[in-house]
Amino acid sequence: MPEYALKYADARGEIRQEIVEGASEQEIRDRMAQQGFLVYSVRPRAALSLAPKPGRRRKLDLEKFLIFNQQFITLFRAGLPILKCLDLLGDRLTDARLSPVIREIRDDVKKGSLLSEAFQRQQLFPPIYVTSIMAGERSGALGEVLDRYLAYQRLVLAVRKKIVLSLIYPSVLVVLVIGLIVFLVTFVVPRFAELYSTTNAALPAPTRLLIAVGLAAEQFIVIGAVALVLLILGGRYYLRTDAGRAMADRIKARAPLLGEIWLKYQVAQLARLLATLLSGGIPLVQGMETASQSVDSPLLRSALSEAQKRVREGQSLSGALASTGLLPGLAIDMIEVGESTGALPQMLNSVAEFYEDDVNTRMQAALSLIEPSIMIFMGLFVAFVLVSLYLPIFSLADAMK
Repeated sequence: MPEYALKYADARGEIRQEIVEGASEQEIRDRMAQQGFLVYSVRPRAALSLAPKPGRRRKLDLEKFLIFNQQFITLFRAGLPILKCLDLLGDRLTDARLSPVIREIRDDVKKGSLLSEAFQRQQLFPPIYVTSIMAGERSGALGEVLDRYLAYQRLVLAVRKKIVLSLIYPSVLVVLVIGLIVFLVTFVVPRFAELYSTTNAALPAPTRLLIAVGLAAEQFIVIGAVALVLLILGGRYYLRTDAGRAMADRIKARAPLLGEIWLKYQVAQLARLLATLLSGGIPLVQGMETASQSVDSPLLRSALSEAQKRVREGQSLSGALASTGLLPGLAIDMIEVGESTGALPQMLNSVAEFYEDDVNTRMQAALSLIEPSIMIFMGLFVAFVLVSLYLPIFSLADAMK
């Protein structure tokens, strides 16, 4: 009999991979479903065409992907078969990068692959999306599961947009302040240095210090700019590695004022992820595995993987998360209440809403402090430059009297 590579979740939610024999893929799926297992994929062992496509690290435009899903659900609820929905959307999408991907998915489905397998094979879509489709296929409620995913994605995008918009003004302000400082130090100060060099007058200490800095900056500005660009490029490359991202997460978590905001934002995202997965019928352990693959923070991913092991060993979710020492105590208490009342998905949604509101409030409070601080710093620096540059002129005027 032919051999197949089988990936499934057992009754405890643990992911397993085995090589099994069977008459066909469908026969193996039916057999495993009768035993109560959640089948991820069944692939012919030697079929290279079903392997994930290598080297395709593309970036997904979440807003356009959201529009695609809205269109897909509308067609699906109208009674069209999945293959017909993919046919219509694959040729009509305005996103030039997503359209060929959807056509490849359509071709995979035509060959007999499940929709979740076709999406997973692209290695482009979020793990929570693939897992949600898998749960919808098993339960026969694909439309409802995708509705939950869309609701989740809308909330995530809304929170992210709100945070990005609130950071635009301080970012522009910081860039302008840096530009002003560079202009004063590298252009204005050297011009005054030329003027004072012809007077042979004794300059005050602040003026000497400022002129020394200005002349050095003027002389090494090109080298400094190149070094800064190389430092930025090297930093970006390092931050793309696991070690770099983990170090960046530790710095973010320990940063004064902003560290707590960053951590609460991550907690809100995690709670929203788990709530969406559990509401879609995904077992807790499997949901935690999908969530750990979906979160961006290596620090949170590591903590969630450790908590998943404890849950698999029989510990409660609240106790496992508390043992990581990463989540706030209030979030742990709310999750514990949700577990004891049997309303864990609803309580996780409440945790997400609470911390999203808290993040918005704290962000506004932090920005209300940061913006005046930047303005005060800029005013003090400009005042120091002006006083230092004009102090010798006042001294010369007094000497002439």
